[in-house]
Amino acid sequence: MTFTKLSKNSKQDMSNLPGYRLAILGDCATQHLSVALRGYGFEQGIALELFDAAYNQILPQIMDETSEMYAFKPDMVLIFMCAESLYDLWCATPENNRISFADEVFSTIASYWTHLASYCNAKIAQFTFAENNDCVFGNLTHSSSYIYQLRKLNLLLMENKDVFLVDLCGIQAQTGRNFFFDPKMYYLAKMPISLATLPVVAKNVIDVILSLLGVTKKCIVLDLDNTLWGGIIGDDGLNGIEIGEFGLGRTYTAFQCWLKELKKRGILLAVCSKNEERTAKEPFESHPGMVLRLHDFAMFVANWKDKAENIRQIQTQLNIGMDSIVFIDDNPFERDLVRTLIPEIAVPDLPEDPAEYIPFLQNLNLFETTTFSDADTKRTEQYRAEIGRTAMRQQFASYDEYLQNLEMIGTAAPFDELHAPRIAQLTQRSNQFNLRTIRYTQSEIENVAKNDITLYFTLRDKLSDHGLIGVVIMKKHDTKTLFIDTWLMSCRVLKRGMEEFIVNKIMETAQMAGFKKVMGEYIPSPKNMMVADIYEKFGFIRESENIFAVDVAGFNSYKTFIKEQIS
Repeated sequence: MTFTKLSKNSKQDMSNLPGYRLAILGDCATQHLSVALRGYGFEQGIALELFDAAYNQILPQIMDETSEMYAFKPDMVLIFMCAESLYDLWCATPENNRISFADEVFSTIASYWTHLASYCNAKIAQFTFAENNDCVFGNLTHSSSYIYQLRKLNLLLMENKDVFLVDLCGIQAQTGRNFFFDPKMYYLAKMPISLATLPVVAKNVIDVILSLLGVTKKCIVLDLDNTLWGGIIGDDGLNGIEIGEFGLGRTYTAFQCWLKELKKRGILLAVCSKNEERTAKEPFESHPGMVLRLHDFAMFVANWKDKAENIRQIQTQLNIGMDSIVFIDDNPFERDLVRTLIPEIAVPDLPEDPAEYIPFLQNLNLFETTTFSDADTKRTEQYRAEIGRTAMRQQFASYDEYLQNLEMIGTAAPFDELHAPRIAQLTQRSNQFNLRTIRYTQSEIENVAKNDITLYFTLRDKLSDHGLIGVVIMKKHDTKTLFIDTWLMSCRVLKRGMEEFIVNKIMETAQMAGFKKVMGEYIPSPKNMMVADIYEKFGFIRESENIFAVDVAGFNSYKTFIKEQIS
């Protein structure tokens, strides 16, 4: 996508799109970046409302609490400190102070973050520094060299937990310095990013925003023949497919290694293949060159039905949104079929050469994330266990009998430091069972834990441990009333009595804290219709359009087969 195309997009009518307020602060020219961002936002269905500060106004806009930026009330503040301005600062730094250059610059940046967090509820995004090596030391690694200090600074930026980085350094590494940086444009107009690269940068910023809004890819549905290995297993046989250390086999091995890393990060893998199931599974069970094995897949569907039908089965079984699925297939016909019949799914047009699969997909940046926790590493196992529960359910005469047989154990406890990353992640990713869809960073969760009444919930049964699957934040509305600021739950545990377990615990907590009334609010979103009537279901009375309340004394606990474990 070109800058010209994005410029045209930026002028489109966006009145029917959801809005997002973005403030951009730079020590360089940012006007063209703003145009690219608004244009790419339009492509992704977001109407960006932009505050583009004047040139080199980072410090006054952040440090003055009465500045135009704070009055704008942004959802996100994007800080763009360019490497060229950094080099000017380096050149002005005395030699005896250069050893601490990166630490000093990082300290200044961190002070900006702290001040922003104190006076603004906006999320903070920061560009890393694109490397502009001055080559004064050649290839020598020396702590007094500019490139050493620049790389150290980027590493310091990467160690933060609440500021969302947009990796200009990585973008430049992919596109090349000569493509990324136009010297003439910089010296004439203070633009450190070329017009050709601006669409790539804009995409990455919008990817971060979408992730913060809960728009993420959760599952890759994979073809097999000529996608995970070379050749056709049904025709060429186990010894005839290309996988391993020889010839084109290396490209498929590398592709499987990359997919396995995504699986470790929490992306679900599923197979959708036109094949006999026994034949399709044979390489995963018997071929020594395979990196992926059957246990790496949340679902494995191999038959002769059309792939769109099979993908619908996978989506239903995994209980995830169609828009969170990526379909990867080497066959243009199959890609076109799925794209036509299920337009919500991302269907990349793979290159013909399998050696180009990895760089092509990496450049698309389909799997942007703003959070990661230990729970992500167990996601495939949790989904496989859920499929086992579905099969087991058919063995019982009633649903209550099935739930009793699961031997479910739940816990409820106040937020703590150990669970803060996972709690923040749930607030940022949960969309369907989420009453108000309020997003929190990890540090915000840590502050909430100090000031409000909080509960996190875990669930396990005899088949697996679901981990932390529910979050409740309650704020004091007045001396007698407790307000449910956040109530969210993973859809993986729907209809098992966890909803009842949570509402019982909310009321018990309110009673123990001396409150007479509990209030809740439902804020509609495009994805949370399933909880539109949840409060009324549990006996709350509608007080206004989206506000509900219940008297604590008159509340009767709801039946659940989940036994509470008291820690």
